[in-house]
Amino acid sequence: MTGRPPPWSLAVVAMLSVQLGAALSLGLMEVVGPGGTAWLRLTIAAVVFLVVARPPLRSIRRSDLPVLVGLGVTTGLQTVAFLAAIERLPLGTVVAIEFLGPLTVAAVRSHRAAALVWPALALVGVVLLTEPWHGQVSVSGLVLSGLAAAGWGGYILLTQAVGDRFDGVRGLALTVPIAAVTAAVIGVPQAVGNIDARVLVTAAGLALLLPIVPYALEMLALRRMTHTAFGTLMALEPAFGVVIGAVVLQQWPTWVQVVGIIVVVVAGAGAQRGGVRSVAEPQIT
Repeated sequence: MTGRPPPWSLAVVAMLSVQLGAALSLGLMEVVGPGGTAWLRLTIAAVVFLVVARPPLRSIRRSDLPVLVGLGVTTGLQTVAFLAAIERLPLGTVVAIEFLGPLTVAAVRSHRAAALVWPALALVGVVLLTEPWHGQVSVSGLVLSGLAAAGWGGYILLTQAVGDRFDGVRGLALTVPIAAVTAAVIGVPQAVGNIDARVLVTAAGLALLLPIVPYALEMLALRRMTHTAFGTLMALEPAFGVVIGAVVLQQWPTWVQVVGIIVVVVAGAGAQRGGVRSVAEPQIT
């Protein structure tokens, strides 16, 4: 079919949407906090996914509940941790640290001991990014970024498990509401008393940037790309985080940090080699 955009372009737009949504969230976080921002974004996204997908609630089996709840809780905690981290560290640095999660998953899934060199190489890149020898690194920011990395790694594993059972957006319509409830535990106390029409409109716009638009684009891209090709392309995400951080937030990296990002991107691309996974047919469509 002529006129269709190439699948790689959909993945690139999705990554840019994610990073732009993260950068623009800083303004809202000043009003309702990172937890409140995560809660509002996820709640609005949950409503959209529920309306669009109308998930088959009666078809959910008891054995599906642990993975659905696990993915929802993981998504909620990861979102809060990531937003709290970018309050303390530059966007590109947080994205690079967070990327250690999926990178490690890809390396382990290759079933080759030599593949573990890629997470180790990425860790070198992260050290160059954080420049700890200057003594100005936020320890809490590093911890929160590490939690986000663990969350992203778990998110990948749990998303694949949910995708084996539920098709496309319907899986999101089941898990994103759980993520919103999870974020509410932290977000509601932060946001209470600070929500008005302007906050809601801003949160709705940010929800479109993440997760609504990128999730939809990623699904479209994956229908026309192999998982390995998609994962290799996603290795560019830390670089996009640096670019968006520089352009939108004026977080300009040093030359040492630029080298660090290049190292992380190379490690991410290398970790995808041999990480192919056979895809199960969803049982519910």
